[in-house]
Amino acid sequence: MIVETERLIIRQFDEQDIDALYEMNRDPKILTYIPTEPFTDISQAQALYFDVVLPNYEKYGYGRWAIYHKKDAQVIGFCGPKYIDEMDEVEIGYRLLPKYWGAGIATEAFQSIIPVLHKYGINEVVSLILFGNEASESVAKKSGLIFREQSRFMNCDINIYHRNLIENLEIKKAS
Repeated sequence: MIVETERLIIRQFDEQDIDALYEMNRDPKILTYIPTEPFTDISQAQALYFDVVLPNYEKYGYGRWAIYHKKDAQVIGFCGPKYIDEMDEVEIGYRLLPKYWGAGIATEAFQSIIPVLHKYGINEVVSLILFGNEASESVAKKSGLIFREQSRFMNCDINIYHRNLIENLEIKKAS
C-alpha cells in the first residue's frame, strides 16, 4: 500500500487488476482528453501491465498506482507518478471510471500521494492536461499545482501545471 484515505487505498497495480486497466482504457468517454485509441481487447491491458506498469515500478520504484475504492471493493482508476522521458519530468496522472467522476475522488487520491512522493526521490511534479479538460485542471489546482505554460505533447495542445515539492517540505519542517 502506498497510502490510505477514508475512502481509498492507493497501491501498486497487480496482475489481478488487468480487467480494471482494460476498463479504464476501453471507454471513449474516459479517453476524451487522453491522446490514445480505446482498447479493443483484454490483451492490450495485459501488455500495458507487463510492458509498461511493471517495468516502471522496477526501474523507478514508482508508476501509475491503482485507486482501490474501499466501499465498492474494486479498483476504480489510477493516480500516480510517471517519468516522462521526453520532458525529463515526473507527471502525476489520474484516471477514474465515469461512475466516480465528480465525487472528489481524483482530488483525494492526488492530494494523498503528494506527501509520500519524496520517498521516491521526486522533488517536483507536473500534470500535462489537454486543452479543454477543466475537470483535470481543477484537480491539479486543488492539489497545489500552478499553471506553468502551454505546450505540445503527443501532438496535442496541453497546459502544464507544476508543483515544487521540496519547497513545501522545507516550509513544513520550518513550522
